[in-house]
Amino acid sequence: VDPPRAEEPPPARVERAQRPEPVVGEVRDAAGATPTGVRFNQLRGQLRFPVRGELVGRFGAPRAEGGTTWKGVFIRAGNGAEVRAVAGGEVVFSDWLRGYGNLIIVDHGSDYLSIYGNNDALLREEGDRVGGGEPIASVGSGGVGNDSGLYFEIRHQGQALNPMQWMRLD
Repeated sequence: VDPPRAEEPPPARVERAQRPEPVVGEVRDAAGATPTGVRFNQLRGQLRFPVRGELVGRFGAPRAEGGTTWKGVFIRAGNGAEVRAVAGGEVVFSDWLRGYGNLIIVDHGSDYLSIYGNNDALLREEGDRVGGGEPIASVGSGGVGNDSGLYFEIRHQGQALNPMQWMRLD
């Protein structure tokens, strides 16, 4: 399936644009804790990968198309594989975005976000609460070298962080 052209938003985007905008964080704990009560910054080195697969694009490495470096990682995985939230939080974006394809962003509080791009299907909508390990999307294709896989980032206050420093490697 070809991605929609930028001037023609997908029907789901048009429908969402006509709904009232949810107040981001209206149900978020004021202390910035995930639903389990643990602050996201305490989870460094403890997160599970959002999908099983092979790491083929590494944070900080030059991108094949040149000019930029990876701000996240690309994990090659089978088309349709289940993508899971790395920690609990609130979905603040769930739609198609140029450069990312079908994208989900989860706000974990305290200005931490996890970003999941290159998805085939988005299983959650803006405003949904998710727990760590819950399915949020399925892997799509068209990523690195047209491989199927997941593009994944972690950001704090808008700055990309190396996701590998947050993952459990066992």
